[in-house]
Amino acid sequence: MLPERLREDVVGLFESRGDKEAAVFFSSLAALFASLAGRADVAAAFPEFPALFPKVVEGLEKGDPEEVEDRLTILYAYLHGADSAYTPAERARLDAAGGYWCHAGGLSPLRKAASHIAADTRLADYGAGNGLQGLLFQHLYPHRKTTLIEISGPMIEKGRSLRAMMGIPPERVEWIHGSVAEFPPRNFDFIYIYRPLRPEGEEGRRFYEGFAEDLAQVRHPVTIFSIADCLKDFLDDRFHITYDDGQLTCFEKGAG
Repeated sequence: MLPERLREDVVGLFESRGDKEAAVFFSSLAALFASLAGRADVAAAFPEFPALFPKVVEGLEKGDPEEVEDRLTILYAYLHGADSAYTPAERARLDAAGGYWCHAGGLSPLRKAASHIAADTRLADYGAGNGLQGLLFQHLYPHRKTTLIEISGPMIEKGRSLRAMMGIPPERVEWIHGSVAEFPPRNFDFIYIYRPLRPEGEEGRRFYEGFAEDLAQVRHPVTIFSIADCLKDFLDDRFHITYDDGQLTCFEKGAG
């Protein structure tokens, strides 16, 4: 099914249930995945994609928005975690720091980000894996720059290919190869972070303390979307929790 035809059909399905926000979000995601379907480079990089995508169309043909959402979520999770790759040295470094392997943060942060990302936003994803989450932020809500910080060289190479497949201009994406602990957050307006280090260990605690101390010096507005949050014990009182469902915690601070 052609991307624009799929987009229109998904919009109609969700709008028939009175959910315009879901109609916009899921139709955009479905159109992106439709644009990837049938491409040899996508099938080579993500071999299960050709079998997973038709399930989205099946759910649409049944007129079942819940099934469409579920199938899109499965596709998203597959693309996020497919062929997670770390060199032995990168694995040892991540383990020593108490880091987590590549986990998908889910579609909820992507849906909720719509009102927080503007054309001039500088966005960072700390512990980006193959970059899918940050790339989707850029695809759904085009903005000045997406910075993806990742310790795995092979994952970054996978992400570079994924960026090209998604048709995102290269100047909109910056990859940083290294530990999240090495790159302060002071220059970003929107930060996405999925607990890249365990706070119980010495290096993890040092990271979160330094992260919060650096943000304490920032005078511009900042939004943080934190998955499995452990920042709230470190951020200063200028950061206010605007949303918390037990998985996603959203913080905001104004200027000054």
